[in-house]
Amino acid sequence: MNKLTFSGHDSFECRHFWLKKGYDHLINDGKFNDEAVVALGVGRDMVTSIRYWMKAFGLVDEKEALTSFAHLIFSEKGFDPYLEDEGSLWLLHFHLVTNEFASIYSLIFNELRKQKPEFSKEHAFRFVQTKDSGINENTFSKGFEAFTKTYVTKGSETEENFDGILSELNLVEEIRKEKINHYLIKNDDRIRIPSEIILYCILLSNNRNSIDFENLLQGKNSVGSVFALTKQGLAEK
Repeated sequence: MNKLTFSGHDSFECRHFWLKKGYDHLINDGKFNDEAVVALGVGRDMVTSIRYWMKAFGLVDEKEALTSFAHLIFSEKGFDPYLEDEGSLWLLHFHLVTNEFASIYSLIFNELRKQKPEFSKEHAFRFVQTKDSGINENTFSKGFEAFTKTYVTKGSETEENFDGILSELNLVEEIRKEKINHYLIKNDDRIRIPSEIILYCILLSNNRNSIDFENLLQGKNSVGSVFALTKQGLAEK
């Protein structure tokens, strides 16, 4: 596994419209520097965070050039520049997990939830320590908080508690037990995921003419693992 990273977002989860803002900034030859503070209308720390999330969601490459996926969604003639279609959110989720730029998403969806569908931050930290014994707990905590804020519905309309960009997917359920927050990711049929999205993700992650069903269901970065699909749900898709 590549070096695990849990920082870089400056403690900000991805906000609604940040990805579109970042795309428009880059398409107009902008850079993520001090001048971007004015162009994007956010603070310097948020500029850093927008750059991080653009990379995490696979919208820019290592040289911060826009990817074909970014153009597919956010260009003037893109499929869904303002993320009004839930299918776009499923695609963003798939890229976030499979890119592995932000390690926690791959670790949780590919591995931890299969061992422990319901887990706390402490469970997740102990699991990550088996991968990297030198991980700093404070750094991990910030990464885990960004994860929960990305997926968990808060049920509040205040700016501080606004629902995360992927909360609509209902992939992660927050459960309060003995004053400790637990998070549940259970396998489901996911009838709301368009079959075309499943096909796109299968083709994106495989360059073979055929692939066995069990690999699609359980393999690393497979549609079954990333979308937490049941066997029946995948078979129906």
